[in-house]
Amino acid sequence: MTRAGPNDHLGVLLSTHATSVILAATEGHEGEGGFHPPSISDFFPPAILFEDTIFQIDRIWIIRIVATLVLLSVFVIAARRAKVVPGRFQTAVEYLLSFVRVQIGEEILGKDNAKRFLPMLTTIFFTILAFNLTSVIPGLNLAATSRIGVPLLLALWVFVTYWAVGIRRHGLGGYLKSNLFPPGVPWPIYFILTPIELLQLLIIRPGSLMVRLVANMVAGHIMLVLCFAATQFFVVDSAGSGLMIFGALTLPAGIFVTLFELLVAFLQAYIFALLAAVYISMSLEEEH
Repeated sequence: MTRAGPNDHLGVLLSTHATSVILAATEGHEGEGGFHPPSISDFFPPAILFEDTIFQIDRIWIIRIVATLVLLSVFVIAARRAKVVPGRFQTAVEYLLSFVRVQIGEEILGKDNAKRFLPMLTTIFFTILAFNLTSVIPGLNLAATSRIGVPLLLALWVFVTYWAVGIRRHGLGGYLKSNLFPPGVPWPIYFILTPIELLQLLIIRPGSLMVRLVANMVAGHIMLVLCFAATQFFVVDSAGSGLMIFGALTLPAGIFVTLFELLVAFLQAYIFALLAAVYISMSLEEEH
């Protein structure tokens, strides 16, 4: 057994002392605000209207409406102010539209098929992007995709589309055969491979789209709230105490996480739309 040195004892002592101080300070500030860590209840805010009905309106519902109106306004303004020589606003919108068309649609589906599915891919990309960005907008501070409803609807849209495309292209029997019994595989392997492929078609593909998006946005919100709640606790609630020094760490961490969330918002929109194009492409292929 390795004998602990004096530095190890000192580290344990400091860690224990810091934890004790934080807990004591938190208890001391109960009733004055104190430190409120993020929790799952953040994603289920109190009802504003129509409580306990299928029409219940809460904060996330309002965030979705706001994000939708802003997104529609952006495209309406860009369309009405379109010029031969575009300004910065028009250039930014056209760049994103071109990105979806070229880097997702044409890259995965080819030019001919990309035209057919471009409206769907564009809608998915911009909806998720707008709904994700609400997580870092002051006053909203919560991703509209951090609850399962919207990701579920978009995943079901992709699910219905790649099934419909495959059946229309190959017929139901041909589509199932090409997916569940891929050629070139020894027949005993089908006993293992076929159930896995069926599970992938029915659950894994749409489920992974939905869970990946929700999980990333939930994790991002928790990290943001943790950093800024800790900053408020250390700098404001614990003003004048030795805990203020920790605010010098949590504030830059919060800024970094905010910038990182901007990247994640874009990446999740890109990945969702990209995989949607991949699944549709797989349904169009003769053999895969």
